[in-house]
Amino acid sequence: MANVKKESGSKGGDMFSGIVIVACIFVGWIIWNFIMGSGSNFEGGVNTGHPLPGNYLAMVYKGGPIVPVLMGLLLMVIVFSFERYMVITKAAGKGNLDQYMKNITASVTKGDIDGALAACDKQQGSVANAIRSALVKYQEVKKEGLDSEAAAETIHKEIEEATSLEMPMLEKHMTILSTLVSLGTLAGLLGTVTGMIKAFGALASAGTPDQALLANGISEALINTATGISTSALSIIAYNFFTSKIDTLTYSIDEAGSTIVNTYRHFRGSKN
Repeated sequence: MANVKKESGSKGGDMFSGIVIVACIFVGWIIWNFIMGSGSNFEGGVNTGHPLPGNYLAMVYKGGPIVPVLMGLLLMVIVFSFERYMVITKAAGKGNLDQYMKNITASVTKGDIDGALAACDKQQGSVANAIRSALVKYQEVKKEGLDSEAAAETIHKEIEEATSLEMPMLEKHMTILSTLVSLGTLAGLLGTVTGMIKAFGALASAGTPDQALLANGISEALINTATGISTSALSIIAYNFFTSKIDTLTYSIDEAGSTIVNTYRHFRGSKN
């Protein structure tokens, strides 16, 4: 049942990713072609003219056909970052995670497993689900009277299984964010190269170099460089931020698991 659920969730996630990628590229093209390329941004009312003084939309439009791709990549970073933020925030639960962990640790240490389970039901989220599974398993091994090592192995296995069900949801689309770090730089570099080709083409022309073509080529190169670097920088920040959040959630689960195991060992030691 769990495998069927994971497969259906994976297919749904792949479809969502594909739709977002295509939609972002399309929206980037619309912005570039119809908003930045609007004739009102250029001299003479047509986008083949020079940009109006101080009109940055027209300047970016002159970056060439690589610009809508770069804008699509930038939109992907924003959309997937927002999606990851919503999912990871939901995984942390409804209340403050640090306070929840303190309450769980205190309840388990005192042997108040029912109170810890109630806190899990109140907190909800991926962390609470994994910890709740460990607490239920704790009650089971306690009734069975397993020795400390057997109980520890059983509880740890339960935590690992519960975590393995939650982690795919947390790590989904993180690969896309990490890929966008490289794609932003490479797309920006491609735009830089095409712009420099135009600039050198203007210099190589017979007679007096075409100054307008030279300026457009250099402008295209610099605009694409700036957009690519911005996309990569935002991707790096988002990826590291969410990786840190996921590590915190994983650490919280491991910390609670260790507390539960140590409490059981103390319980067995007191009985002996």
